[in-house]
Amino acid sequence: MQYGCIGEKLGHSFSKEIHGKIADYEYELKELRREEVASFITGQNYKALNVTIPYKEVVIPHLDEIDEAAEKIGAVNTIVNKNGRLYGYNTDFYGMMALLSYIGVALENKKVLILGTGGTSRTAYALAEHLKAREIIKVSRSEKDGAVSYETAYRNHIDAEVIINTTPSGMFPNSEDSPIMLDSFTKLEGVIDAIYNPLRSNLITDALKRGIKASGGLYMLVAQAVKASEYFLDTKYPDTLLDAVYKDILSEKENIVLVGMPGAGKTTIGKILAEKLGKTFTDSDDEIKKSGKTPDEIIKSRGEPEFRKIEAETIKNLSDKNGLVIATGGGAVLRKENIKRLKRNGKIVFLDRNLSDILPTPDRPLSQNRELLKKRYDERFPIYTSVSDIKVKIGNDANENAENIIKILRG
Repeated sequence: MQYGCIGEKLGHSFSKEIHGKIADYEYELKELRREEVASFITGQNYKALNVTIPYKEVVIPHLDEIDEAAEKIGAVNTIVNKNGRLYGYNTDFYGMMALLSYIGVALENKKVLILGTGGTSRTAYALAEHLKAREIIKVSRSEKDGAVSYETAYRNHIDAEVIINTTPSGMFPNSEDSPIMLDSFTKLEGVIDAIYNPLRSNLITDALKRGIKASGGLYMLVAQAVKASEYFLDTKYPDTLLDAVYKDILSEKENIVLVGMPGAGKTTIGKILAEKLGKTFTDSDDEIKKSGKTPDEIIKSRGEPEFRKIEAETIKNLSDKNGLVIATGGGAVLRKENIKRLKRNGKIVFLDRNLSDILPTPDRPLSQNRELLKKRYDERFPIYTSVSDIKVKIGNDANENAENIIKILRG
């Protein structure tokens, strides 16, 4: 192993793909138990490493030298082996600062809540001090290291202007979780989440819905990786590399979710999009059919409410994946939880086809004739419009429709 990342659980990691886009070296992911960390670090069978949770503090006693910033923070996420001497650095500081700048959130003279007390929390605290935050409050269930409880945060600190989450709450596979509810925080200007899988945690989707500047940790992850790679190879990359790698990774990982009326062309256009974008196509109705019954059969035998429950579970499973083009059923938008889940890893595209161009079919019991089709259209059109990130007028040429969508996505 020449270069790589060590951590407890790395099944969700994007680091291998990111480093593959930064420079030409082999980068491996190595899961270790806590009792294995010391021997692995001191064994020195590597040139350089990244370190992720929960070992950013554990590795420190095994290093020969730690740079001033990492020592002050008390956490190391990058180790370089220089002729048998191990040097520790913290590139998360640079990554988090780059993320704040990218989305336009300032900390100067602001009240900042930092959720969590681990290594990334220490980085966030050091950064908030560096950027001259007015007040910095750590929040933790354990209340260790001077942190207040979440109950105290809800009671005494709802005037916070920025929240930075450094806990794993909401990280895949526990994507339904959220570390804190934002209802009471009426002065919020920015929310940062170090989690990058899903791309937008529930905390971030909630903040964005409220019009608050917010971002998950993907940009931070790429920024710290670029800086780590500079330490790995003792080099300096052009400033343009960070944004280029970030856009590539986001494009690869983000799902494209197609919504619209039955007969709008979601399946046909979706397959073309998937081929052109190098993604995997999936249809939520086809996934439901794997249970042995079609949506039509389920609705007729068990009713629409039962079908919507099955559809919601199917969408939940699909929304946790990356790199898909997902064609959804026409009524998938009717449940708010479906939209929330699909937005975690996806961009929602509304295929707006004229009602006159959509034909009713007998295999769709909710829109099997023109009257029912129009009723569904009138009910759903405002919902499609309100939940979509992109709205595309659809014509009769599927390839042309797909090309138009790609142009919008890339633009």
